[in-house]
Amino acid sequence: MPKSLNESLASDQPPGSDADKSSLSGIDGTCSQSEREPQAAHGPKRKPGITYAAQDKLPRLPIPELEDTCRKYQAVLKPLQNRREEEDTAAAVQEFLRNEGPELHARLKKYATGKTSYIEQFWYDSYLNFDNSVVLNLNPFFLLEDDPTPARNNQVTRAASLVISALCFVRAVRKEELPPDTLRGTPLCMYQYSRLFGTARIPTENGCQIAQDSGSRHIIVLCKGQFYWFDVLDDNSDIIMTEKDMAVNLQVIVDDAEQTPIQEAAKGALGVLSTENRKTWAGLRDVLTRDEDSNNAECLSIVDSALFVLCLDYTEPKTGAELCGNMLCGTSEVVRGVQIGTCTNRWYDKMQIIVCKNGSAGINFEHTGVDGHTVLRMASDVYTDTILRFAKSINGQAPSLWESTSPDPSKRDPESFGDVSTTPHKLEWDMLPELSTALRFAETRLADLIQQNEFEILEFTGYGKNFITSMGFSPDAFVQMAFQAAYYGLYGRVESTYEPAMTKVFLHGRTEAIRAATLESTEFVKTFWADNSPQRKIDALKKATQKHTALTKECAKALGQDRHLYALYCVWQRAVDEEGAEAASSNGYSSPVEGSSSDLGVSSQGGGSVSPSPPQSPSKPRDGKSTSSSPSHKRPLQHIPSLFADPGYDRLNTTILSTSNCGNPALRQFGFGPSCADGFGMGYIIKDDSISVCISSRHRQTKRFVDSLEAYFAEIKRLLRSVKKGEATGRSRVREIQGEKKASKGKVIKADTQKGVVAADNAGEAVDEDEDVELGGYGFFDAGMLLQALRASQEEKERPSDKAVGNARRAIGRKLRWSEY
Repeated sequence: MPKSLNESLASDQPPGSDADKSSLSGIDGTCSQSEREPQAAHGPKRKPGITYAAQDKLPRLPIPELEDTCRKYQAVLKPLQNRREEEDTAAAVQEFLRNEGPELHARLKKYATGKTSYIEQFWYDSYLNFDNSVVLNLNPFFLLEDDPTPARNNQVTRAASLVISALCFVRAVRKEELPPDTLRGTPLCMYQYSRLFGTARIPTENGCQIAQDSGSRHIIVLCKGQFYWFDVLDDNSDIIMTEKDMAVNLQVIVDDAEQTPIQEAAKGALGVLSTENRKTWAGLRDVLTRDEDSNNAECLSIVDSALFVLCLDYTEPKTGAELCGNMLCGTSEVVRGVQIGTCTNRWYDKMQIIVCKNGSAGINFEHTGVDGHTVLRMASDVYTDTILRFAKSINGQAPSLWESTSPDPSKRDPESFGDVSTTPHKLEWDMLPELSTALRFAETRLADLIQQNEFEILEFTGYGKNFITSMGFSPDAFVQMAFQAAYYGLYGRVESTYEPAMTKVFLHGRTEAIRAATLESTEFVKTFWADNSPQRKIDALKKATQKHTALTKECAKALGQDRHLYALYCVWQRAVDEEGAEAASSNGYSSPVEGSSSDLGVSSQGGGSVSPSPPQSPSKPRDGKSTSSSPSHKRPLQHIPSLFADPGYDRLNTTILSTSNCGNPALRQFGFGPSCADGFGMGYIIKDDSISVCISSRHRQTKRFVDSLEAYFAEIKRLLRSVKKGEATGRSRVREIQGEKKASKGKVIKADTQKGVVAADNAGEAVDEDEDVELGGYGFFDAGMLLQALRASQEEKERPSDKAVGNARRAIGRKLRWSEY
């Protein structure tokens, strides 16, 4: 029987250690050996491994200069503002620099002394104080490519294979044998890997906590909303089951779950409660644990302390969009008043591996402690290991991904496994009347949430990274400009756009915000849509992508403006709490601070909406913990600083296009929900010869946006060809040499890479050049007309009406006779 979560934590952590302090809450910012080498505080002393070998050498996140941050803040707002708004922001910034800004900056520097990161605690608070459902608001998903071995493309065999590979990854992390991540030879922070398994988000009345059982050795399997568990590791983190044993266990679970009619099982699918409002869920957890005679508390602890959750769905989504929706939030299907969709077969407070009936698989993960880059590494290694293990079954000399492997479970002495239970056990919950009622209401709210959102995907195969780089562009910047152009083509305006830049070159680094809407991108989209020559359009694209690349490099060095400003805002909140100005929140915040935080930084509830990146608006996080005694300053801090009261700050942090580039060939799609009511969530993967995009919105013409994006990709390729006077398809040197020699007899036949067919050399270009590709209902022949129409619309608003000129109105059109009606 697994130990309770509290027992595991008590036994695994040395008394008073930093790991002990951080395990039940947002990370405390102090820099300790256990945080630089996260596994060091767990278990007996052993020879240091390679995983965290570079942690001591990593620099700390720099705090940018205040003047630089303010200058960049004005620059990123410029494309979003008119002249008057720009002047108002400039005045607010100058007032901030004259008054509160320098003092808050000094307080932030003092607070950051001795801490791993000046932003880390604030970062955790922004997630842990989020009060709404985590579904579609916080948790992202990955959709894996199908297993290349056909025999594994059914549910049980695919799930067994993925679980075994995931356990190999767990073992490598715990034994510190996982090779560290690097970026162009520079080591990256590996701390997040220590928070990946055995972790749970626990709601409380005063915000959520992150709990972790670092010695966890069992998994939870969800099937038709029913919970099962069994041990998969021994005390040495070695795997105790073969893949065949795992498949047998999973098949037994599937067979058992099918014994209960799905309508009946849905009435006890307690995983739905993890989708509730966090305070509501906290109250329901109290209900689960208050009765000493009930086994609910023990069941809950088993779920919380599991390595991860495996969700076996009984459905087979037919389309890519349906698959993405299933991985992100599950499906909603009500039969005779009972919810039987896969949304009841989830536990969103932990990392979940989801496998459909046909073997399609994905990962949905709790985002507080880990970023997409970390989970991507896990997903990539898991996918790679499944292939290599299959290869090893064919050729015993095939390579392994791991430095060492577990002893063959089938050849081990049974006594060597220790006290383990590999037989599946079903968790039997006591369905109290309060729980049954709460489950019903939670399900209806979840169904509402699912129905309010839609998902569309684009799997563009016309070209990918190879073609883009051959044309001299950064692939990421190229795709970001595609988003800008497609949106402008539909709506005729530029909106706040967010893209995360990884900052893991620093100790405990997470991300910085790239603001993709720039003056250069704005000029590009206007040039693109106007009646300009291909050369002028491509020149504008080059300037825009070069600007985006420069911003990305700057943000990767942690020299952006968003994180610094957010930290200054949090410092101001703490200063206000210090001075006892409890009513100050009414001057600029959506809800008051309800209480002060503990020493671990778990603060009171915050409102607002959060994207897959931490909330960027000051009205969202809440933190009341004081950091130092208040020094003298020019004027009291009770009133909101001018920069944060500036409407531009809200405009910047209302992210309409929330985007993220995260993926490799192991993934088919990646995505998340929109970050605001009228926004789009856009996850994308740029592969060698294709581009995959998953777009979500609250029914904001998502399909039309996808169609516009696809048409843009085709049109920009046509423009590049016309400018380049030749197609760059990454041909091998042998073809170049062949082209230099005398042509052989006969007509040369070549492949049309965009359409996937063979075409005659003298016909391929003519078809592409003459094609009229449409974007969002507007042909490119009248792209200039669209811009003129937008300008004319503005002029029309400024012109006096016809009535002001004269009351007489001309009769326009043919007058109908009554008999014609």
